[in-house]
Amino acid sequence: MGGFFAATGKKDVISDVFFGTDYHSHLGTRSAGMAAYDPEIGLQRNIHRLNNTPFRTKFDHVLSDMQGTAAIGSINDSDPQPLLIRSSIGTYAICTVGVINNADSLINQYLSFSGGHFDAMTGGKVNTNELTAALINQKSSFTEGIRFVQESVEGTVSILILRDNGALIAARDKVGRLPVLVGKSDDGYCVSFESFAYRKLGYTDERELGPGEIVEITPDGVKQLAAPGDKLRICAFLWTYYGYPNSDYEGVNVEMMRYRNGAILAQNDIDSGTAQDIDYVGGVPDSGTPHAIGYANKSGIPFARPYIKYTPTWSRSFMPTNQVDRNEIAKMKQVPVQSLIEGKRLLFVDDSIVRGTQLKETVEFLYQNGAKAVHMRSACPPIMYGCKYLNFSRATSDMELLARRTIVELEGEEGLQHIDEYADGATERGKKLRKTICDNFHFDSLEFQTLEGAVKAIGIDQCKLCTYCWNGKE
Repeated sequence: MGGFFAATGKKDVISDVFFGTDYHSHLGTRSAGMAAYDPEIGLQRNIHRLNNTPFRTKFDHVLSDMQGTAAIGSINDSDPQPLLIRSSIGTYAICTVGVINNADSLINQYLSFSGGHFDAMTGGKVNTNELTAALINQKSSFTEGIRFVQESVEGTVSILILRDNGALIAARDKVGRLPVLVGKSDDGYCVSFESFAYRKLGYTDERELGPGEIVEITPDGVKQLAAPGDKLRICAFLWTYYGYPNSDYEGVNVEMMRYRNGAILAQNDIDSGTAQDIDYVGGVPDSGTPHAIGYANKSGIPFARPYIKYTPTWSRSFMPTNQVDRNEIAKMKQVPVQSLIEGKRLLFVDDSIVRGTQLKETVEFLYQNGAKAVHMRSACPPIMYGCKYLNFSRATSDMELLARRTIVELEGEEGLQHIDEYADGATERGKKLRKTICDNFHFDSLEFQTLEGAVKAIGIDQCKLCTYCWNGKE
């Protein structure tokens, strides 16, 4: 994934952009960068690989080394950014969030007529930001160029540009799968993925860009360069998992959605009469916890934390990229509260079940520490499709997904023709999927949130949500 933050003001904004970018650390761990504009110095840029090092450790020097009345910052799991670009429409810094699935064809198309070249990275890959800039530069203005990107890209690209006159240009991706918000202060404006980031810095809500909308921002105001489109498909997984609890997207707070979501899960269990003999409800830390609080409040079962994650050395965002190492670190982080586990019947709510590797080891850990029963609930529907619009998941194949893998185990490739039935816990196929996972993982019961339940918890019309990873519908 990735996030970005930018600010423009009548005074120096480096501190705001430093802290604003740092507040996006939960969205990226591989690289980060900042670019700034100063009337005397011009454009400046600083990029570092993070390698699981906190952003603030790598970038605290910019507070003294950089200066500017406008700046942008990025933290991500993909390509180094921002980049500085000199082109026929101007010199500027650019950073993006998203993924371009048709990058190779766009690169080949560009090279076929331009006679130009790209700076290739290891393995011949082209930096997403350089490709985005090359597309923009084919047109005679930033507005036309960004529109060209939105029409050409298969995937998702939100764009931040810092011009060499200090103006910011912000563009939300074509159908608004990711948020782009604008905040206001007495001295100017900011742009952010996460709304809480600018609120903590003294900015107030100004507006949220619509799908595909493009704006230019100066200390004096926000000017619309292109109106938003009619089609909104914001990622529903933002609320379920990777959005920060304090943030709001489309007016819906993440933490509050998770409480509602957990309550709906509890009501489903009450209605079906399952998992009623439970001692404690707990959340798989960290993002499963608010869903579990909602479940506990609705069910009346006490909420507890039977194990605690040890995070001083390995926080959620700073994990190895190698899956084997990630699993080992996950084990190390689980510290039991023995009196809340031994002899107890436990129900845990996780934000999602993707591969299931760490979850299986968590359940084994609970039984090793004396749990009498472990019930599992997923706060979202079964993940049946790898996301092709964002790069928030490390899954490289659909067959890494537990639900899809279990379907093939039960019925072979033919079973994939019945994904809708397997997703529905009321059907025979759906019951078989859940029982098989229970048997393999030693759960006493397993259930997933329904698609209808997740949509209800968010409170936005389903037609405005991207639910591709759950039902394969665009």
